[in-house]
Amino acid sequence: MDRRVRVRFAPSPTGPLHIGGVRTALYNYLYAKKHGGDFLLRIEDTDQTRFVPGAEEYIIESLKWLGIEAVEGIGFGDGPHAPYRQSERKPMYREYVMQLIANGMAYYAFDTAEDLEGMRERLKASNVDAKYDAITRGTMKNSLTLSEDEVTKRLENGDAYVVRFKLPRKEEVKFHDEIRGWVSFNTSQMDDKVLFKSDGMPTYHLANVVDDYLMEITQVIRGEEWLPSAPLHVLLYRAFGWEDKMPKFAHLPLLLKPEGNGKLSKRDGDRLGFPVFPMNWVDPTTKELSSGYREAGYLPEAVINLLAFLGWNPGTSQEIFSLEELAEAFSLERVSKSGAKFDQNKAKWFNQQYVRKLSDEALAPYLQSGLNQNLPDNSVNPATILKVCGLVKEKISFTKEIWDYSSYFFIAPSTYDEQVVKKRWNEKIPALLDNLIENFQNIDSFIHTEIEQAYHQALEKQGILGKDFLQLFRVILTGVAGGPPLFEIAETIGKEETISRIKYALTKLA
Repeated sequence: MDRRVRVRFAPSPTGPLHIGGVRTALYNYLYAKKHGGDFLLRIEDTDQTRFVPGAEEYIIESLKWLGIEAVEGIGFGDGPHAPYRQSERKPMYREYVMQLIANGMAYYAFDTAEDLEGMRERLKASNVDAKYDAITRGTMKNSLTLSEDEVTKRLENGDAYVVRFKLPRKEEVKFHDEIRGWVSFNTSQMDDKVLFKSDGMPTYHLANVVDDYLMEITQVIRGEEWLPSAPLHVLLYRAFGWEDKMPKFAHLPLLLKPEGNGKLSKRDGDRLGFPVFPMNWVDPTTKELSSGYREAGYLPEAVINLLAFLGWNPGTSQEIFSLEELAEAFSLERVSKSGAKFDQNKAKWFNQQYVRKLSDEALAPYLQSGLNQNLPDNSVNPATILKVCGLVKEKISFTKEIWDYSSYFFIAPSTYDEQVVKKRWNEKIPALLDNLIENFQNIDSFIHTEIEQAYHQALEKQGILGKDFLQLFRVILTGVAGGPPLFEIAETIGKEETISRIKYALTKLA
């Protein structure tokens, strides 16, 4: 009988969550949803020297903002395998490392920093890879070279030690990766990794394997930077006798910088002007601010859609997916082996699509915020705010842009697009504008269809083609050369304001 699918996202609280990490969390979440399984959040804080205050809270808030909700774990409620913070699981790891020592799969190592440096220098001088392995362990101070009495004495005296995994000397470790197919490593290229330290804290490798086993994880979906660690994890499962419960592995491709090669970094974002973190982050030590997608005006749905496509494709032409649709379509088989280049223009495009899908009511608070900042003493009819939102949302990529694209609805222009004026203004225009004023004054119901009819009547009377005047008329009403349908702009600002703006343009441009 197949086990229930259980996956986890297991970040370390060492700083802000990179969007590459968010994508890993998303793929785990989608996989769980697709297979009716569970998605867990575990905090891997075994390396206390790299702990950054606030990082754990940042991770949780980021996932919640994006809608990547865990069914159990830190910040989402305890499940049957609590606690989900590794530092709180510390007592249990010792029994597992002792089990490895007892069955000859691990050993105590008492080497000092000087001992290790001396070993590296000797090997370097001999042009040999400097690593603690099946060959060099025999020359070092460990429980394989020291007598049993000496080992006991050192432990009783409280000497500093680590516990290392005893790798077989030359053995091929082969496993199937759900994305990359069969992967093979030889232990001759590996070293005896530290699993446990004398302070009682496990390293990532031991804690990761033990916790995945105890939490019944069925698939480990993580970044490709962990691929070199996978053979050790496979050997640990064998050493514990847990091969029948070993999860399947899937190592995701890297997120690459927009140009050239290499992993996408904060430096790339700073240089090219886009965020690489889901939310703003203030470094607790330097107080340096790093920008986030949330504060930059991205909608969470757009960020999710963007990240899903960085390394995966549905095999169809569809690009806009809700989170539920992504879960239905997602499969590891369609995840690429090669890295995915980040495309800032595509990121903006995704956000634009989701801004367009917002209701006028959802956009209204953003426009109201702009009004409050720029016209604090003016009271604008809520119906007008909604109408303006509907007119301009096709033009904006970010909700915070809505004031910039709609300010002319509320503030008459004092300057005009010079290129349009230079190209379109001529000696016939003043008479045309006078005729427009007269026609508009005679309109009883100032709606866009009536406005357009009056506009064409004035053009016909003056013998001017619409294509020669339409853009200039737009500039007269708004100051800019592009925007929503022109006659709906006039309808929205009203008869009195439309005529006032035409009169002002006559005095300024004639």
